[in-house]
This record gives sequence, structure tokens and C-alpha cells, in this order.
Amino acid sequence: MRRDSIFYKLFKQFPGLLFELVDEPPPEAQNYQFESVEVKETAFRIDGVFLPPANAVSKTVFFAEVQFQKDEDLYHRFFSELFLFLYRNSIRYDDWFGVIIFASGSLEPSSSSIHRALLSSGQVKRVYLDELGDLRQQPLGLGLMLLTNVTSETEAVEGARFLLELARQQSEQAIIDLVTTIIVYKFSKLSREEIQTMLGLNLEEPRAIREAKEEEARSLILRLLNRRVGAVPEQLQRQIQVLSLEQLEALGDALLDFSTLADLEGWLQGEVSG
Repeated sequence: MRRDSIFYKLFKQFPGLLFELVDEPPPEAQNYQFESVEVKETAFRIDGVFLPPANAVSKTVFFAEVQFQKDEDLYHRFFSELFLFLYRNSIRYDDWFGVIIFASGSLEPSSSSIHRALLSSGQVKRVYLDELGDLRQQPLGLGLMLLTNVTSETEAVEGARFLLELARQQSEQAIIDLVTTIIVYKFSKLSREEIQTMLGLNLEEPRAIREAKEEEARSLILRLLNRRVGAVPEQLQRQIQVLSLEQLEALGDALLDFSTLADLEGWLQGEVSG
């Protein structure tokens, strides 16, 4: 289960969530922008960077790392990426803070002596999910973090149901979708319908989410096709309108190789005949 990717999706939708783990969050915490940043001229990509808003009084950039497996080179990589980023952007920021989220303390590198000054500097906070307590006692976002770390199937289902009910009360549809996604990862052998039944989900909610995703995908694909092969005739647009989300995703991949409308027509014919 790629739990780190779940965390970065969560941070992307709710960038203010990271600052619930920080003792002294910046005044503009809710306005920070979460990004995945590539540092030029290196092979480094920093997945969790929180950039301050342009009008922030203090230009503090926050770095997040999520660790669910043992990595002895973690601190070497984290601080190398962090300081290279600051070197490349030295004019834009005047301070930094790092948050490293471990599933448990046992996943820390065996030796941290070489980085001891940084780790004890007050600019780095290490968070251990298994020490945060019961997810039911946490704010909604932190509870979702803790759900990723639950190993017992029974506890995972009970925790998911609790978070779903809380998300409904707060009208957090994005949280409902993320809870479902986490449980899908944990129970990969079950169908989505079985998981929805297990969690007590109203089947209308996932259907509404799916329809919204389909409409968004159709709109994006039509824009890409217009750029790739020119204006799409109404007849072909009608065929695209009835494609499923899976077919739309396949078309999104295929259209990268299209050069004419004939390529689109051939692909659609193949879908119908298939």
C-alpha cells in the first residue's frame, strides 16, 4: 500500500493539515501551497514542499517527509534535498522547517549522529503515528493519517466508519473519498461494492463522485483532443460522452499518439467493437 502517496494527496487537498503537527505554525498556515518540486540539475524531487503565500510576513518554507519503511539513507537524502532547494531559491525564502512523519519510531535510521545538530535544532520535528493515540481522539485530518497506519482489519473498518460519519457531519466529501481509497488499498481483494457495503456507505455518494470525475475527465480530454487533432465533430463528441471513466482514462493515454481525427475515429471504433 502506497501510504505516502495517500498522505501527499491529503496534503494537496488540505495543506493546512501539516501545521496541526507543528507546535508553532506560521500565521498564514491556511494559505500555504503544497507542491512536488524538482530541483534543477539534479535527480532530486522533493514530494512534500509547503510554499508560503506571497504576502506572508515570514517567508518560511516547510518540508514534509512520510516514511513507512526502513531507510538508512533517509536523513542524508532529506537534508541534501532540503538544502539544495534552499540554495536554488535563496532569495525567495528566509527560513525553513522540516516535518518527518514515521509510522513508528522503529523506522528511524539506525544512526543519526551525523545529523544530530539538525535533528535537535528546533527546525525539525519527528512525528510517530503509533504514538499519537486513538484516531477517534484526533481532528479529522489527523485521524485519516492514523487510519493509514492501522494493521488490524477490524480496527481499520471501525476507524473508517467513525471517520466517515465525522466527515459526513462536516460535509467533507474529499475526506469520504480518501477514507474509501485507504480501505480499498487495505482490502485489495474485495470489490469496491463490497467495501462500500462493509463501511456502510450510501451507494449514491460514490456514484456522484464517479460521475463528477467522469465529467471532469471528458472535459479535459475534449480540450486535449482539440489541441491535438483539431475541432472534434459533434458525432464523435457524442461517442465520447458515453465512455466510462476507465475508457476515458485509456483515451487520455492513447490520444498522446493521435495526429489526425482518423486516429480518434479508429480508437472509438475499436472500443465499440471490443
